[in-house]
Amino acid sequence: MVVRSKTAEFCKHAFIFLILFFAFAPLYLMLNISLKDNAQFAVNPWFPEAPFHWENYAIAWNHIGGTIFNTAFIAITTTVGTLIVALLGAFFFARYKMPGSKLLFGIFMLLMMYPAVANMVPMFKLITSLGFYNTHLALILPAIAGGQAFNIFVLRNFIEDIPQDLFDAIEIDGGNVLQQIRHVVIPLSMPVIGTLGILLVIGQWNNFVGPLLYLRDTNLQTISVALLHLEGEYTKQWGQLMAGYTIASLPLVILFLFCMKFFIKGLSAGAIKG
Repeated sequence: MVVRSKTAEFCKHAFIFLILFFAFAPLYLMLNISLKDNAQFAVNPWFPEAPFHWENYAIAWNHIGGTIFNTAFIAITTTVGTLIVALLGAFFFARYKMPGSKLLFGIFMLLMMYPAVANMVPMFKLITSLGFYNTHLALILPAIAGGQAFNIFVLRNFIEDIPQDLFDAIEIDGGNVLQQIRHVVIPLSMPVIGTLGILLVIGQWNNFVGPLLYLRDTNLQTISVALLHLEGEYTKQWGQLMAGYTIASLPLVILFLFCMKFFIKGLSAGAIKG
């Protein structure tokens, strides 16, 4: 029994280390290659090798540095707008019952099954007819509208579990619907709101098709399209390209580290949820 227990423990730890290896190996290779030139990369792509080419980061920053603000602005604006509208919609579906509301919610959820690529041509025509082509609104408004189905679905299920007594207490004190959302729904829903916010930011940060279709001017471009231009037309400078990927991933890493504390705070705020 002791031998079997030790064997099971060893297999468990070996499996965990194997998963961690596949998770962190791409990160290691990206950082390693970012300090090489093409000759070093061709001879030894796996291990660090001197001299280290720190100038790769300077070259990559010159190509993509100006697009970081554009990407952050689009991601933050889209995330805030999507969550505000989704909270209002989820609150309606969770707290207000009317004839046909379940059918309406079911029809609304069918939008999650609609492939976004099938909407590409009519969306492009709509954007150009509204005069939003080559503006950030061409990315922000469709993202806010397109992100409602999934976010309302998740938030509705969470809001439905909040005790009705909390809403009644706000109403007795003379509070309106917006005050119920502010003082009850948002504090108790912070864990799920934080999770959805992270997913929305990551989705917009990595959005490639939208900026490629709707943005023409280079001063409006996002970081994903700028990385495509960094690849070069004929020859790829792998060190510079990996340096660009490293710079592009740093804001998401910082966001994740920041949101870990925010997420724990949200869990504590929602600890009294029944």
